Amino acid sequence: MKPPHPVGVPERSGGAPEPVGDFAVRRTVLRAHPAMPPAPDEPLAVVAVGPAGADRRAVLAGLLGIRPSALRMPPESFLVFRYGPDLDVAVQVPGLVGGAPGRPPRRIDLAGPEPLLRHFHLVNTPDPDTLGVAGRRIVRDAVRRGGALLFVLPAGHRVTAADVELLGEVAGEAAIFLVGTPGGDGGWSSADPDADGIPDADEDETPEEDEAPDGVGAGTVDLDGPRDLPGGGPADGAAGAAAYWDGVDRRRAELVDQVPALAGLPWLDLDPTDPAYLRRALIDWASAEGLRRASRVPPVVPGFGRTVPVAPEASGTGWADLLDRRIRTCVHRLRREIALEAANIHLRGVQGIVDGTGVAGLPGFLDREVEALALDVMAACDAEVDRILGESLRLVFGEEPDDGVRLRAAAAVGQALADRAGAGESPGALLLRETGEVEPADGAGTAHAPASYPGCTAAAILPPLGIGLGAECYGYWREPRHAEPGRARSWLQRALREIELELSREVSRRFEAVRGALAAVLTDAIRHGRLRG
Repeated sequence: MKPPHPVGVPERSGGAPEPVGDFAVRRTVLRAHPAMPPAPDEPLAVVAVGPAGADRRAVLAGLLGIRPSALRMPPESFLVFRYGPDLDVAVQVPGLVGGAPGRPPRRIDLAGPEPLLRHFHLVNTPDPDTLGVAGRRIVRDAVRRGGALLFVLPAGHRVTAADVELLGEVAGEAAIFLVGTPGGDGGWSSADPDADGIPDADEDETPEEDEAPDGVGAGTVDLDGPRDLPGGGPADGAAGAAAYWDGVDRRRAELVDQVPALAGLPWLDLDPTDPAYLRRALIDWASAEGLRRASRVPPVVPGFGRTVPVAPEASGTGWADLLDRRIRTCVHRLRREIALEAANIHLRGVQGIVDGTGVAGLPGFLDREVEALALDVMAACDAEVDRILGESLRLVFGEEPDDGVRLRAAAAVGQALADRAGAGESPGALLLRETGEVEPADGAGTAHAPASYPGCTAAAILPPLGIGLGAECYGYWREPRHAEPGRARSWLQRALREIELELSREVSRRFEAVRGALAAVLTDAIRHGRLRG
């Protein structure tokens, strides 16, 4: 049996092997920083997006062998499926200290013994038109770190501007799987009339090969053969079916015209009740991507423990003064960019209060915006620390540092930062309260700010930082007696000012800690004539 498409596993669209930064889309200043490549041990993930949440749920339910009704979630939340020996559900809410959440969770984690989840995580996202600018940034970050985007487009839907913008942002940064579904109300035909279109977990989800027509893969539509309308035969015979699918092909061609990087990627037309071919394509991608990431950095870097002598002229290079100037310049630039981004968030928030979701939607908007702001700030900080580390090592050792030297120095700096964090000098999270005040919170405690999609931080020297809204903010602004736009605008301005100040202080504290830790490591190396450890 031949596959219905010439290419089953898409390569990274655009041909770029590694992320190279931002593309020609609307960006604020902070997002111009290049993204650090994912850590080799970053878990693989397939992030599902698309204009119709019901169809995405049906596709994911088909992949997992469960019913779509089991995947219903709050519209603002991300749903992350992980492998686990036992069934488990965890609700992740910023600032939750026991009791009921009081606000929509940022993320719902579901673990189970599904074999497919041994290969990668599955992530279901909110609808693109509800994500906004900040939400698309969060999805893009998850796709870049996870490695794959599953774009589900029902046959009767047109792509929105939000879809186009998101696809344009991730093209070249991840593998993209384009999946077409019959659409409609999700009531796809099924051999089991008392089921909801998804086979039970104990049923064989791969049909026998002799049951499928020649040239048609399991769960797909042969693009070269006749195609009927979904949900039964064609309305007007072969002519009606041809006209229907011509319209689908035109919509897809329009999408490729708007996102040229998608040209050449195949569409997988499938019935969500039988996604066997899609399962195989995703597993093939995960196998190749896992090997690619593992080979980027060897498990043990050659020469990791060797003696590295410093350059004879190291003490006269002025590395310490240069390090101080680099740190001051970097902190000043980042604080300015944080202020500019806070002003942009304020403008978008005022527009939402006046012409968008109103006062009741203010907490949800701001929670997603500050989460994206934290992602942007930490990405910028990681890139700057990596650059400063490389420059300082090059001055002291007289040559471009190899992986062994860089990892040993980074480990020493990271340990010094961890010791400072243990002393309570650097919080792992910032929590915005109803009063507009920002409260530092311990990221390891119960009052934390979980991410919509968490990732590995092994490749970063700086510890992660989260920002979130407390549940009382939601309750306050959803009360009708507080639905006054003027008061909401004033609170938004005050809250963003507090976030800007506290985030700027935290950036200054972290870079000062980096300066002290790196100076201690390099001073020790010069004093003893070699890099120790």
